[in-house]
Amino acid sequence: MGFKLTDILYYTIHINEFKSIAQWYTWHEPVHERDETKEEPSLQICFKFLVQTSRSFSAVIQELHPELLVPVALFYLILRGLDTIEDDMTIPLDKKEALLRNFHDTLEKEGWNFDGNGPNEKDRELLVQFPNVITEFKKIKPAYRAIIKNIAEQMGNGMADYANNAEHNANGVNTIEDYNMYCHYVAGLVGEGLTKLFVESKLANPVLLERQHLQESMGLFLQKTNIIRDVREDFEDKRRFWPKEIWSKYVDKFEDLFRPENIDKAMNCSSEMVLNAMTHADECMFYLAGLKEQSVFNFAAIPQAMAIATLELVFRNPKVFRRNVKITKGQACQIMIESTQNHQVLCEVFRKFAKKIHRKNTPKDPNFLKISIACGKIEQFIESLYPTDDPKALAQLRSAQVDTEKSATDKVKAEQARSDTIYLFVAVIGSLTFLTIIMIWVAYLFGARFDVAIAELMKGKLGRGNPLEAKEAIRRYDHGEL
Repeated sequence: MGFKLTDILYYTIHINEFKSIAQWYTWHEPVHERDETKEEPSLQICFKFLVQTSRSFSAVIQELHPELLVPVALFYLILRGLDTIEDDMTIPLDKKEALLRNFHDTLEKEGWNFDGNGPNEKDRELLVQFPNVITEFKKIKPAYRAIIKNIAEQMGNGMADYANNAEHNANGVNTIEDYNMYCHYVAGLVGEGLTKLFVESKLANPVLLERQHLQESMGLFLQKTNIIRDVREDFEDKRRFWPKEIWSKYVDKFEDLFRPENIDKAMNCSSEMVLNAMTHADECMFYLAGLKEQSVFNFAAIPQAMAIATLELVFRNPKVFRRNVKITKGQACQIMIESTQNHQVLCEVFRKFAKKIHRKNTPKDPNFLKISIACGKIEQFIESLYPTDDPKALAQLRSAQVDTEKSATDKVKAEQARSDTIYLFVAVIGSLTFLTIIMIWVAYLFGARFDVAIAELMKGKLGRGNPLEAKEAIRRYDHGEL
């Protein structure tokens, strides 16, 4: 866990966020821990690429139940390999199409790799060393292999179709239907594949397989949130995923959204994009109720909680059109602490951010009423599951929170006391250092002669000295500039 100077300054002011980081890294205990000593070299290389390609997902994947640890890690790397080919604009279209459509077959080809990515493609090394993935893929259960291969085939064909779509390549996504279909291929299929893996491992409710719209919403909620957040970055890369059916209501050309004079129109447009994403929130919470095992629940719940928090961050935030915005590390740690307790506490996370979105909503926004209804729908859904006026439900929620807090307190009582002392010490030292620097700078501006003081200190004169010596020092160092 590294900190830059800007991070240190930020967390000096936002001490509660720093405390959340310390609590997560000090108190968090994985439900399951990966045992590297029992892994073959090829599997260790796979996990190395997992960490390199996704710092956010790699941590939760490595805490999964042993039954799912390797299959899910390989599933992620295989889809990352597909994505690396699809994203690389240096690969000729005919070659890219063949690679995408046949990628699922390469999973059975011993020693297959690909070194044709451009030198600047950040994950090209994964495909160069892909034989390690293939070696480990052949070791997992046939049922898991069949699921992963099927999803890779569907996703590869979908990506190839979009790569061949000249209209999409030139003008981006046109309709909301196209938008949903694109998100299905790049994210909805991931939700489908993971659900099949969860159920096959008997760690999730089999009913989830019958409710495909819930699987779809899990993927679309994440993907749509990322598309909203990354709009500036995608625009600079000449990619447009916001559907024309939405943005054309507010501006004539997509690039007009990024003009300062159109900021009000851009904000209203982004509000409709957030509204579109929020329609999946209740189905995500419904889906998460079907995950039986804690590590599987954590794996699925953390990204969804991050997504609702990110939607709140980007909602009516003009910075979205200037740069990529993200929740801070401290906020992320607090969300992870809250979202990994149980389903009821996770729902409270959704409720909290839905309320924040509702508070930021403004009557000046043409989507004001619809957004208010969407926020109310989320709260209503949570209320139907866990009524706030039900004494029993309230008692269960409080009991869960009290038990969690008591367990953590009993376990790390000494560490907490020590941490609080460190926080106080760092805050005091930081404040004194800051004030000292300010005082020295002010003294310098008013003509303080630090060169005289340093010279005298170098001679070992730490005392007050006598007046004659002081006059001599002034005569010696005063050159009469003024």
